[in-house]
Amino acid sequence: MKKSFTLLCILLSSLVFSQVTLDYYLDADHPYNADIPTPKELLGYEVGTWHVSHDKLVNYMYRLAQASDRISIESRGTTYEGRPLLLLTITSPENHSKLDAIQKTHLQLTEPGGQSIDVSQQPLIVYQGFSIHGNEPSGANAGLLAAYHLAASEASETNRLLNDVVILFDPSFNPDGLQRFAYWANTNKNQNLIADPNDREYREVWPGGRTNHYWFDLNRDWLPGQLPESQARLKSYTKWLPNILTDHHEMGTNSSFFFQPGIPSRVNPLTPKKNQQLTKKIREFHIEAFNKLGSLYYSEEDYDDFFYGKGSTYPDVNGGIGILFEQASSRGHMQESDNGLLTFPFTIRNQLTAAFSTLKAAGAMRIELLNYFRDFYKNTLNDASKSKQKAILFGNPKDPSTTYHLANTLKRHHIKFHQLKNEVVRNGKKYSPKTSYIIPLEQTKHQLIRAMFTTQSTFRDSLFYDISAWTFPYAFNLNHAYENNTSNLGPLVNDLKAPEGKVINKDSYAYVFEAHNYYVPRLLNKLQKQDVRIKIGLTPFTLKGKKYDYGTYMIPAKNQSMSENELYDILKKAAKETHVTIHGVNTGSTQGIDLGSGDFSTVKKPKIALLVGDGIRSYDAGEIWHLLDTRHEIAITKIDIRNLKQNDLNHYTHFILPDYYGSGLDMHTEKIKEFVREGGTLIGYRSATKWLNKNEFIKLDFVDQNLVAKGISFEKKDNFKGAQQTGGAIFNARIDRSHPINFGYQNTTLPMFRNSNLYIKADEQSYNNPIQYTSDPLLSGYILEENLAILKHTVPFKVSSLGKGKVIALTDNTNFRAFWYGTNRILTNALYLSDKM
Repeated sequence: MKKSFTLLCILLSSLVFSQVTLDYYLDADHPYNADIPTPKELLGYEVGTWHVSHDKLVNYMYRLAQASDRISIESRGTTYEGRPLLLLTITSPENHSKLDAIQKTHLQLTEPGGQSIDVSQQPLIVYQGFSIHGNEPSGANAGLLAAYHLAASEASETNRLLNDVVILFDPSFNPDGLQRFAYWANTNKNQNLIADPNDREYREVWPGGRTNHYWFDLNRDWLPGQLPESQARLKSYTKWLPNILTDHHEMGTNSSFFFQPGIPSRVNPLTPKKNQQLTKKIREFHIEAFNKLGSLYYSEEDYDDFFYGKGSTYPDVNGGIGILFEQASSRGHMQESDNGLLTFPFTIRNQLTAAFSTLKAAGAMRIELLNYFRDFYKNTLNDASKSKQKAILFGNPKDPSTTYHLANTLKRHHIKFHQLKNEVVRNGKKYSPKTSYIIPLEQTKHQLIRAMFTTQSTFRDSLFYDISAWTFPYAFNLNHAYENNTSNLGPLVNDLKAPEGKVINKDSYAYVFEAHNYYVPRLLNKLQKQDVRIKIGLTPFTLKGKKYDYGTYMIPAKNQSMSENELYDILKKAAKETHVTIHGVNTGSTQGIDLGSGDFSTVKKPKIALLVGDGIRSYDAGEIWHLLDTRHEIAITKIDIRNLKQNDLNHYTHFILPDYYGSGLDMHTEKIKEFVREGGTLIGYRSATKWLNKNEFIKLDFVDQNLVAKGISFEKKDNFKGAQQTGGAIFNARIDRSHPINFGYQNTTLPMFRNSNLYIKADEQSYNNPIQYTSDPLLSGYILEENLAILKHTVPFKVSSLGKGKVIALTDNTNFRAFWYGTNRILTNALYLSDKM
């Protein structure tokens, strides 16, 4: 029977793909301008026959823009792999001639006085984006057809639509991922297509095409805005503030087609109810289109609207309507599914249908959506004026770089902030004009500020599609405080500048710098690459009236491999490039440890290997790679687990195991132990800690989670299990600042992000618990009460000796999504200071 079905699939696939023509997607009787090139004319094949590569997509979009006066095109930057980040603006020629005026009027709707603007002739702004996950390509391939239709259609309804709507058309959210997956699907395609999901075509190799170059999920970066693809999108988004944004995805092969709204109980409380009502009204246009097409669909299940870092939710806190589309994925050219044979052209046609039904809704609901947009900002400003809280202070007196990065994130979202007029102390923390900023809350982005800064620990639902907390000052580990007035507002910051790095005083004895600045690891790397000898003070001291904290670095001016003048030039250049201030000193005599003390220990240059490949969570590995490679310019070697047997680990000082859930590492246990015994440092994250404990690298006393279901029906069992997951929340830990893992931190507590249920009991010796969760650890987010009780007083960090080396276990992700700046130094301290622990 199975054999017969397979033969039938092959026969059907030959028929389906040999008969795919343009009229499979678009009405054959529709009037099209023959001067506008079809996708096939440039690609050489009909859409859906092959997976479009990004370079061919780019070529086609430029040709459309050349051929049509309805389209302008721009490249807003490049990806890490150098691919252009395109945006097409599609509207009527008349609208193109007054685009600046349309944009200006649109933004005036967000301001006081916007109520007096007549919107009867004002176009709606729609942002259509495709395939933010590269291996969900039906969206980007449908985009070829949508762009062609909008450029070539001569129907009166199209002309009317283009008069009523300005379309910001983003044909590929994730160029690097799309290219990677297109290569995979096309190079593994059979001439006689086979729908067997076991075929190599449907089994991508690690890490797959979902992510960008550094293996980030770009659909979690709308709010953090840390990656070049996201920063280009945000620039376009904030320039226009679209009324609708669509985000075309794919899901499991056995599904159908999803469109929003999502699960009603999982909507962020900052999202107005009217938003969901309008989303439901737009849904009626999708229902009509899919009923006519005959494709299965559903809504108000599976997906939610809680985390504002996704494309379908970020608009909700900016006065727009975000819409998620999820199409069952063929993950190649054709697969068997529970709903029958699922072909790539079929998935493309569904995505195209959703793109068109969105535009139909936009035209029909234009006035209503513009009025909602205007009212959203009117209500936002009204709420801000009534609030007792008028401003937010943030900063760090000794880490201007991290302060700068949060400020720069605010600028990307067009959030206004000011210099601080006078120095103030709030809750024992000092905020000075040189190292702090103040955000007035009475501004158009008030709701977005709340989304970034507020905390929440009570929820309507206990299930989350993504994280439940992302409070930015906690993520950046910056002091922050709310003000009840704006009397301390200094000048508006228009030209944000990175902190200045410099050497203060050229001296012939030594140079010192504290560990607080975020970019100290980059500085260490630059200096060690030039063979500068560096030491670190393990205890504080005072020199010439200035106090130096735990972990102050010291560079002797003498006995280096270069002259004193050459050393000074190296330090001056490196300080400027890393934004760090270095002080020259002319004496080694201090109050505390003298500079020649044995408490100054040599900092050894790390040589780092990172395990990647099957069984490793690619997100976690990518975050580590990105942090070291792009932020600190530290070269690392990525070792694939398949090649571990052939690699000599003795070439490295540190070997990092990201979150690991496979079995292939077991055969290398002795090899890795030998690496540690001979003096190497092994760092294991999250589930890798279980592997370390099981294989006796380190003794960890895990607290098991044994919750028994009582009174839970079969129908509710998935909810019962889901509620036990800690999908992403923020917790407070008390830290021992004298321990090298914490060098650079100034406070005695540290906000930690965790998205696991791994709990390690504290050691009976208190000095072995340099990071320990408090008795009241929840700062923001969801955690099951029973799990919260377990978490109290447990430890997310352990270090132990094995032979001549060290084993470091971390239950929490210290590098989460590139915006958890506050705990990045835990990894870099583990790399530079592991021999001091």
